[in-house]
Amino acid sequence: MPFAYYDKLGRRERDLYDRSARIASVPLPLAEGLRPVVDVLREALARDQRAVVEAASRRLSRGITDMLEIDPVSVNVLAVRPALRTSELHGLYTRDARGHALIRVWMRTARHRRVVAFRTFLRTLLHEVCHHIDYVHFQFFDSLHTEGFFKRESSLFYQLVPREEEAAAGS
Repeated sequence: MPFAYYDKLGRRERDLYDRSARIASVPLPLAEGLRPVVDVLREALARDQRAVVEAASRRLSRGITDMLEIDPVSVNVLAVRPALRTSELHGLYTRDARGHALIRVWMRTARHRRVVAFRTFLRTLLHEVCHHIDYVHFQFFDSLHTEGFFKRESSLFYQLVPREEEAAAGS
């Protein structure tokens, strides 16, 4: 079921939307090898260690792009989320004119300046990595928030944090 904005898309964008919606996963052949990095990320967030969170986020992103044999993406972890009029910005994926990609994620809430929950942070990071995968791996001309996009994000998450582990951790 397409999201509400689907009706406003042109033919080319609808074709892209439909292609994106059909792709439900991003298999990582050696995902278990990245789980120790995920553990470091979890611990660093709990200890409010921004530099360690950033290093683990970069290693995790690089591990994913290496497994997919695509160009890496730069990752910066910043402190307090920017506040927008009605919400907070959790993460941002950008590409410059040369195609250099950058992911920015924030580890503290805008309102209370508290460190975000591990699950929220990791899902935000993987969401932005999915945008990169859309452009570089799938070679989409745009990365749309389709049902398939969110399924791909979840597929990455559950390869890195198996459901049993998530349930046991109470995440």
